[in-house]
Amino acid sequence: MTLSQFEARASSVLQNVDLQHSYRDAMDYLVERRQQQFNDPDEWYTLRKIGSSIKTKALSRLPELLLQLEATLNNNGIQVHWAETPDEANQIILQLIKETTASTPPDAHAPVVKGKTMVSEEIHLNQFLTQQGIPCLETDMGEFIVQLANETPSHIIMPAIHKSKADIAQLFKSHVSGQYQDDVDTLIQQARQHLRQRFQKATVGISGVNFAVAETGTIVLVENEGNGRMCTTLPQTHIALMGIEKVIASLTELPPLLSLLTRSATGQSITTYINMISGPRSAEEKDGPEQVHVILLDNGRSRLWEDPTFRDVLRCIRCGACMNHCPVYARVGGHTYGTTYPGPIGKILAPQLETQSSASELPFASSLCGACGEVCPVKIPIPQLLLRWRQEATGQYRSYHGSHFSATHNQPTPITGQRYSRWEHLIWKTWSWLNCHPMLYHFMTYLVTKCRVLLPRRLSGWTSYRASLVPASNTLHQRLKTHQRHTTSSKKQA
Repeated sequence: MTLSQFEARASSVLQNVDLQHSYRDAMDYLVERRQQQFNDPDEWYTLRKIGSSIKTKALSRLPELLLQLEATLNNNGIQVHWAETPDEANQIILQLIKETTASTPPDAHAPVVKGKTMVSEEIHLNQFLTQQGIPCLETDMGEFIVQLANETPSHIIMPAIHKSKADIAQLFKSHVSGQYQDDVDTLIQQARQHLRQRFQKATVGISGVNFAVAETGTIVLVENEGNGRMCTTLPQTHIALMGIEKVIASLTELPPLLSLLTRSATGQSITTYINMISGPRSAEEKDGPEQVHVILLDNGRSRLWEDPTFRDVLRCIRCGACMNHCPVYARVGGHTYGTTYPGPIGKILAPQLETQSSASELPFASSLCGACGEVCPVKIPIPQLLLRWRQEATGQYRSYHGSHFSATHNQPTPITGQRYSRWEHLIWKTWSWLNCHPMLYHFMTYLVTKCRVLLPRRLSGWTSYRASLVPASNTLHQRLKTHQRHTTSSKKQA
């Protein structure tokens, strides 16, 4: 996806009236719900400070906490797997599925059921398993709708935010019930009946992880629909996918993070289900998986962690508040970005986690209004990081003197120099030089005012959405001199 493709997608969405209404209504609703939850500025300030401190301290001890988490999980009977790349994670999952289904053949339609997990989207798990002939059924309502449409999520909290009620009714008619029905409650019941049969027959369940507690070896899963609990208790094997940054030190740190997450994401004081899993089913228990596996995924996170500036990105708790308040996202939607994580957080994650070179374009798709940074519950300085990525993309890396872009290893980031232009660099150098020499500056501004009718009416992307720039007939200095002469003349006459 090049910048021109981003602009083309954005333009298409901006011209779609239905999509504009869907995004605007949804964002306004989420923003209002969040404001109602954080109506006390003092409480918001205190809770936010606590959440940021917890995540910052956890990241400062990340290697230590990950090893502790591995040890406590193993002590609890949970098997731990390390994956550096998406391909490694997919191969581990494939092997675990084969081991589970070797003795007990799964249902032909749904051998694998999956709860909501953005990490699985990050590694493109569904596509990988489909290529291996293993269907993987999404069970979160939003993810289920998106899967039926053969699309990707457009929001990390509300995956099907871009779909209207009529769109969903048509999808259910084609893939679920065979009848067109646009009553919301009826559609939900149809989905429940369809999914319950798969839950009962599935032998492997996959979930994400919101937080992992190193002290107790507990993985925490937050949800509202109960599908996560079904995926983690009914199947024979439960596989939990988590990025390495999800670890925290102790259970006492969990309540403030849960409060920040749910209130920031959906405007709820608490979610319907908080699943805390500390091991597989024991001999005296009647339900639960026989095996629990946790896959710790890196996928570029360790490189972010090594950089003192970009480490702040890893504080993210995936609440989506930055998207809800972003004036760009609210108009163009998630699919325009072409990345797993859209919106402001996606712009600063994608350059490190995504492989496509177009990630270097995303930090420029921002107004830098600062709303994302103001509402982030763990105080990630998103606007400053966007500027840093812009510097990365337009900077010229020279190996013989090292790079200022990576503080630890003096290595360039994946997007360093991808948008570097010698011509643009020369223009700004010239501009800087002119502004440092007053005589030349006055001459150039005088020249521009006299030749203003010769300037082009279209200036790259600027005039696509704005009026053309027309210089004034006189410079500011000339106007001030004229005003000063008139003032002096008036005083003399008086």
